[in-house]
Amino acid sequence: MPNKLFTEIAGLRTEQINPATKNIDTASTREILELINNEDSKVHSAVRDQIHYIEKAVNGITERFRLGGRLIYVGAGTSGRLGIVDASECPPTFGTAPEMVQGIIAGGKEAVFRSQEGAEDSPEQGVEEIQKLNVQRIDAVCGIAASGRTPFVRGAMEEARRSGAFTVMISTSTHEHIESLGINADVVICPHVGPEVIAGSTRMKSGTAQKLVLNMLTTASMIKLGKTFGNVMVDLQMTNAKLKERSKRILMELTGIDYEDSEKYLTESEGHVKTALVMIFAEVDKAEAVERLKKAGGFVKKAIQIEDK
Repeated sequence: MPNKLFTEIAGLRTEQINPATKNIDTASTREILELINNEDSKVHSAVRDQIHYIEKAVNGITERFRLGGRLIYVGAGTSGRLGIVDASECPPTFGTAPEMVQGIIAGGKEAVFRSQEGAEDSPEQGVEEIQKLNVQRIDAVCGIAASGRTPFVRGAMEEARRSGAFTVMISTSTHEHIESLGINADVVICPHVGPEVIAGSTRMKSGTAQKLVLNMLTTASMIKLGKTFGNVMVDLQMTNAKLKERSKRILMELTGIDYEDSEKYLTESEGHVKTALVMIFAEVDKAEAVERLKKAGGFVKKAIQIEDK
């Protein structure tokens, strides 16, 4: 008789055989690529169907950020790696502190580069990771699991709820399936992508859908925190040569100044693009620009509208 785990996995949509790709092993290279692309095209509508839930998640996460809290991703395998990638890109893109958005993966750092398959089977490890980070009510914890059943993620989510944190669950199964598993989260996001091109290979459509949702969670939250000016990221950190030149280009494009002046303002603002923008637009010195940004909650447009005392 099949055991409970076998039955549980066999019932997952991502584990089913996709009728559209059943002959992919005898297809030409061109046909293989077209089959993959056809399936990938279904991901965007699956994510779009979840906008209502993603909106709730963004509002909850933003509220925690404003309280000084963190966003912590938890996952195993592909899901865990996607969380770590999204978290690692926030500091250079939005100028955030490294601890503001973090990623936890079952198996630890080694699992980022080499699969540690057995690590996902321990809910106790998930609990321990949340406890290590001293998760509190002002934090947000986002579990990522294609199936929704990953023990490591479920253990972490249960501990996060016990701590009073705001919880989000991302799965590419269905809301009904997540509910049947007894998973409780403040927000459940389920872009249902159906069977994979290759049965069970959730690094494909499921991984793509998860990446799109993570992009939306952090990007929308950062916009709501004033990290952009229009649709331009202006809270970036000049940590390498490329970002230094990008910062100059941003100032030049947004304000109309030349290359030499962009260098001057970045030097005077100690490399802070937002401060430099306020200095230029409001025609104030660095100290005044910093004060204006503080009063405006970090929003450049609000800061340049504040009248001098």
